[in-house]
Amino acid sequence: RFYEKVQALHQDPKASVDNPLLAFSLIKRLHSDWPNVIYSDEATENTQALHAGFKEVEQELPGAEDLDGAARALMRLQDVYALSVKGMANGVFQRAGASRPPLYSPGRRVSLSADDCFHVGKVAYDTGDYYHSIAWLEEAVGLFRLSYGSWNPEDRSSLEDALDHLAFSYFMAGNISHALSLSREFLHYDPSNGRVARNVAKYEKLLEMGTAASGAGRGMPWFPPHRCPPSHPLLGPLFPQLAPERLPHLSCSYETSGSPYLLLQPAKKEVVWIRPYVALYHDFISDAEAETIKGLAGPWLQRSVVASGEKQQKAEYRISKSAWLKDTADPVVRALEQRIAAVTGLDLRPPYAEYLQVVNYGLGGHYEPHFDHATSRKSPLYRMKSGNRIATVMIYLSAVEAGGSTAFVYANFSVPVVKNAALFWWNLRRNGDGDGDTLHAGCPVLAGDKWVANKWIHEHGQEFRRPCGADPQD
Repeated sequence: RFYEKVQALHQDPKASVDNPLLAFSLIKRLHSDWPNVIYSDEATENTQALHAGFKEVEQELPGAEDLDGAARALMRLQDVYALSVKGMANGVFQRAGASRPPLYSPGRRVSLSADDCFHVGKVAYDTGDYYHSIAWLEEAVGLFRLSYGSWNPEDRSSLEDALDHLAFSYFMAGNISHALSLSREFLHYDPSNGRVARNVAKYEKLLEMGTAASGAGRGMPWFPPHRCPPSHPLLGPLFPQLAPERLPHLSCSYETSGSPYLLLQPAKKEVVWIRPYVALYHDFISDAEAETIKGLAGPWLQRSVVASGEKQQKAEYRISKSAWLKDTADPVVRALEQRIAAVTGLDLRPPYAEYLQVVNYGLGGHYEPHFDHATSRKSPLYRMKSGNRIATVMIYLSAVEAGGSTAFVYANFSVPVVKNAALFWWNLRRNGDGDGDTLHAGCPVLAGDKWVANKWIHEHGQEFRRPCGADPQD
């Protein structure tokens, strides 16, 4: 039965994990569903062979961190793109309450099971995020009710589990009457559960007392399915939407930038914005070069880190994997560096620029609003002793089906992923101050696999290539 389910999901040879729902279900199937089948009572006849086969590949399978990260990615997509949870569970990427076309229409719809929805809700529940746990557990309860009585060996949860967690989520959110009705439904299926029976008594007492808010902190004990850590603030929008301003004069042109390197094949420049100055260079890299760079970086990819004070660490606001490539890694990298130097007119010789950083944003991969330049002299960026990051060149190595735009928050515009193009902007003003208008974010990838290559150029070495202006405020 399990193998037939897997075959059904992958019957289309062209189907890929670009669809985030398919990616999530694949990770979940490898981490928990398959082991559940192998260690189930039904597998006892072939226990030794099944266990031995599983042990051979266990180290290569996704871990709990991967599965929880995939669940958080679905919640991130839900928030940023205002997606309907019911729609997502049915394989439709539709804005909640909207009649417009879906943001992404996969070639083949993939729906989530009740157990899938329960796992997403449970990840939210375990972090005290009852806003998301209610939405996903509601969907899990609805689906479990439809299939109640039919047991799937790969499922880890049940209708009773979903009702239990949903009831407590509603209680913590302040909706005691709904928590009571869900707990009573639970007792209908499992009348001997003393903990839930005690919860029912507490909820009834709170309602009799006229308590409209959560019982937490009022001296009333409650009995959650599992101990919960303190809740954290609910996620807000990814970035504020400021009042749109009149579009400045924009242009497209062929540019040589005074470089003999570009005489025979000028750069195709599109000025995307004036303040901050942002330009997009189309066809900056070939398909073959992009694949070479991805192939060189692939074996070295590790979870991306961010600057935190004087240290670097992983953070939830940057979900990606990255690797660094020296120009000596391959002639393609060296040629790319020469092209960047020709187009920008800047000096990229060490230590005036950092190595090429290749980044892969997978399922729900994103980077919340940030500056590329350092905002503190204690930043690790100053260890190069070549000043701050004066400019950024970001090359799109792949296309994505939906999402993944680079959004400039304060300037209130975004640039979609344009395969093989390079995005350029100045991080510092001519007087050396950071340009606050360059605050930008990498929007979550809704569908696809986003690869970019970043080249960060520092201010030392550029004194005569981008000199200061006559106005100290410039």
